[in-house]
Amino acid sequence: MNLLRLADFRRFWAGQTISLFGDQISLLALPLVAVLVLDAGAADMGYLGAAALAPHLLFSLPAGVWLDRVARRRRIMIAADLLRAALVASIPLAYALDALTFAQLYAVAFLTGSLAVAFDISYTTIFVSVVARADYVEANALLNGSRSLSFVGGPSLAGILVQLVGAPATLVGDAISYLASALFLGRVQAAEPPLEPGHDGSVRTRVAEGMRFIANHPIFRPSLLAVATINLFNFMFFALFVLYATRGLGITPGTLGLVLGAGAVGGILGALVASRIGRRLGIGGAFALGCVLFPAPLVLVPLAEGPEWLVLGMLFAAEFLSGLGVMILDISAGAIIPALTPHRLRSRATGAFRFVNYGVRPVGALIGGALGSAIGLRPTLWIATVGAIAGALWLLPSPVPGLRELPEEAS
Repeated sequence: MNLLRLADFRRFWAGQTISLFGDQISLLALPLVAVLVLDAGAADMGYLGAAALAPHLLFSLPAGVWLDRVARRRRIMIAADLLRAALVASIPLAYALDALTFAQLYAVAFLTGSLAVAFDISYTTIFVSVVARADYVEANALLNGSRSLSFVGGPSLAGILVQLVGAPATLVGDAISYLASALFLGRVQAAEPPLEPGHDGSVRTRVAEGMRFIANHPIFRPSLLAVATINLFNFMFFALFVLYATRGLGITPGTLGLVLGAGAVGGILGALVASRIGRRLGIGGAFALGCVLFPAPLVLVPLAEGPEWLVLGMLFAAEFLSGLGVMILDISAGAIIPALTPHRLRSRATGAFRFVNYGVRPVGALIGGALGSAIGLRPTLWIATVGAIAGALWLLPSPVPGLRELPEEAS
């Protein structure tokens, strides 16, 4: 991997890798804090998921406009990491003082989600600063390979730590990962692209420009509609998954972490084969394949029943195949979108994309919580899995499946 010989990319990749592992620990430990410590129900889990995701709906557009006017976005990312470390660390502290409440969980989830908006919108600028255009697919394969490794090791480690020290103390690992990410980002020396003309005008005008760019682009628009539909229904699913697995299927946290970690080996395979699939099917064909292969295996979760070995096997298969699909999807999308977005619109277009793609996620979490309370966990999981598969239909009348190479940057 020639990219790992470049100091700036190596530092960027190392920081992201450590942070991704911390995120996976938190992804399992935080809902387990709600379930095991505060005795959360289906509606509570929906509120918690919505609190973490609502900032993407509320702040993505204005953050994109603001960050278009910021020359040193790396500083924004470092500050976001440090603040998130402090917020996550407050949960085990409050638990130790016997002062932990749902209000604090919701507040931490909302504030860390708000900081994630600023961090993630700035991310594309740092990415194009340390990676040459010709290396976008390879760089995304490395970064998503780290992500898939975190899917393997993170849940397993989180499940073991929850069993040994409890869910609140496990969150210390996520706080440490944010500090490590800030340290490595601070050592990146690549110059960020200079601000370009076109940063004047009202906030409304500039927000509208980013939205129009996406709405009128024949590749961007159907790609966004597909992934947003998948995410709407997937977050209905994920809002209830931990609750269903632990209460509905009777799986202990340690066993759940090990099964999810083992199944996530599919993500590693996806990261390894995504470039090859992209060459065989074209970058657009690989994206379309990922849009189907990511959500489809999750139907195995509401199907799971019978002896424990069979249930665990079905959860493993769901995680393995879904991990394979999401890596193919994300690596393809992570190359297509930076390639076609002009730098002048990069933050605004990223903010608009996230406004839709991430904005539907708290909506999905709330719908999942409400439906789970009204009709039960398993019927809701069925609705969520079938609806997510339908997201790929947006691509059928578009040029995306026939896209062989990376698109040229839009004028």
